Amino acid sequence: MPDLGKEASQLPGFPTVTPGLNDTATTNQAARTRSFAQHVEPEIDVLLRVARTLTGSWADAEDLVQDTLIRAYRGLDSFDGAHPRAWLLTILRNTNMNSHRRQRPDLLDADDSLERHKPAFGATSTPSPEQTVTDRELDDDLQRAVAALDPKFSTVLLLVDVDDLTYREVADVLGIAVGTVTSRLSRARKRLRHHLNDNTKSRRSS
Repeated sequence: MPDLGKEASQLPGFPTVTPGLNDTATTNQAARTRSFAQHVEPEIDVLLRVARTLTGSWADAEDLVQDTLIRAYRGLDSFDGAHPRAWLLTILRNTNMNSHRRQRPDLLDADDSLERHKPAFGATSTPSPEQTVTDRELDDDLQRAVAALDPKFSTVLLLVDVDDLTYREVADVLGIAVGTVTSRLSRARKRLRHHLNDNTKSRRSS
């Protein structure tokens, strides 16, 4: 998984201030940078995992997290420091929703589309060992069972059981009630059990 925090302040959209030209601006930027390191950087790995679940691709996940980091940096002055993960997940959700609203039908062929997606922050296109592990250490049957679920159920399942978010955090990411998270997770797990049990019985009878 790429280390996004080290180069976050170099992202497009992050303001730069020439030392000596404006002492107040320089002081404010230094305070914001410290706040970013304290509250935002420790959550980048979580943001990447969640973004991967929401987008289905590491390249898109990195783009989404990059946009989220820029928005978070700009909003640090109004952030009170409480519950940074919940704050960031809300920004991630809103950024993802806005991205979907801006999207238009892609008229490029598959190869051209892949070429447009460059890994963020200088990361290579080859998955790291961490990415390979996070890319679902699920056996074939379980992968098929998850893929067969309605997306609203599979997303909740992956966010809780793979990305290790709390129910409250999942609710923040998806913009739904905690009770809805609980209900969807229960139904997803029940359907997975049925699917896996049916497959086991089928193999035994064959």
